[in-house]
Amino acid sequence: MSIADSSKKINPVRNREGSQRPSVSNGVKQFIESEKGKDILVVVIVILVGLASFELGRLSKNTSSGVKIEYPNQQANVASSTESSSFLQNTKTSIGKTFFASNRGRKYYPLGCEAGNNIKQENKIYFATKEDAEGAGYELSSSCR
Repeated sequence: MSIADSSKKINPVRNREGSQRPSVSNGVKQFIESEKGKDILVVVIVILVGLASFELGRLSKNTSSGVKIEYPNQQANVASSTESSSFLQNTKTSIGKTFFASNRGRKYYPLGCEAGNNIKQENKIYFATKEDAEGAGYELSSSCR
């Protein structure tokens, strides 16, 4: 005796004419017991497990790198404000100067040279001329010649 047969005996559904018709739960049970139903069920389970794994991975990644401060009725462009403050700080210390070096290194760079971009602003020292830089013991970087 199958599950469908036992459920018909326990709870038969009759239409107006008095004949029995299968209930919705019987149809679902029959579908799941069929080969096609089992295949579809396996595909649905695989998709759900994949989605759950993806979401758990996203939840486990901590993307917050600090305190986020939000001001109501005000928008701030953090990247551009950081770039502009760095530019202003660089401009204030390098006015009239055409070369810079790191206080931790032995090479100096012209202001337009990209090789010195990785030097932190607080470690930069500026020189007005090549002679000033070479007199302080620095030599011109080979990547900026």
